[in-house]
Amino acid sequence: MRDLAAVIGVTERTVQAIVADLEAAGYVTHTRIGRRNRYTVHENRPFRHPAQDGHLVGPLLDLLAGHKPHESLAQRPPAAEPAHTKP
Repeated sequence: MRDLAAVIGVTERTVQAIVADLEAAGYVTHTRIGRRNRYTVHENRPFRHPAQDGHLVGPLLDLLAGHKPHESLAQRPPAAEPAHTKP
């Protein structure tokens, strides 16, 4: 969370609050691995706001990550660590 806070220019506490909100809403889960947490984004979750009714989180994340809109997870080139899963 410290790294993420530095990259986006907010405090670590702000990142913790945002992640906690996302986790409470079911968009993110965490798994404890040793002393660290690994976060997983649930890309098949729909947006909550009525203006985005019917739209899923995954395609927006793909767009932001530079993936092709029609590219499935299986077609993506392997990465050292998945873009949506960070400790």
